[in-house]
Amino acid sequence: MRSWDEPKKRKARVEIIPMIDVMMFLLVFFVLISLNVIPALGLKTQLPSSSTAQDLKPQSKAVITIAQGDVLQVDGENTPLDKLVARLETLRKEGEKLNLVINSDRGVEVQRLVDVMDTLKKGGFDSISIATRKQ
Repeated sequence: MRSWDEPKKRKARVEIIPMIDVMMFLLVFFVLISLNVIPALGLKTQLPSSSTAQDLKPQSKAVITIAQGDVLQVDGENTPLDKLVARLETLRKEGEKLNLVINSDRGVEVQRLVDVMDTLKKGGFDSISIATRKQ
């Protein structure tokens, strides 16, 4: 028999309900990320459409985004037009060809697109593609 002044020994319990709450929160977060409900970093553009659009093979590439309002980005990083070639040179690996993909909003003036392409050609980049979506 135990005396009245002895404390009652309690078993340790694992509280499972808070753990389930955290796991459900993580599950919902990852589902929203995978469905692109939460927007990714970078500029949102509306690509022009083309009936002859092709998928690019995975190679060493850089994405140049031209958005309305004279905004220019290289792989999600704001870059002025006069620093574009220098930024791309830092991405190019020794002895490897860098394929460029221009992701231009359909509302961007053609002259702006031509200016970017001229700058790239003068900088020695000749493998340039324009991103479109299939019709």
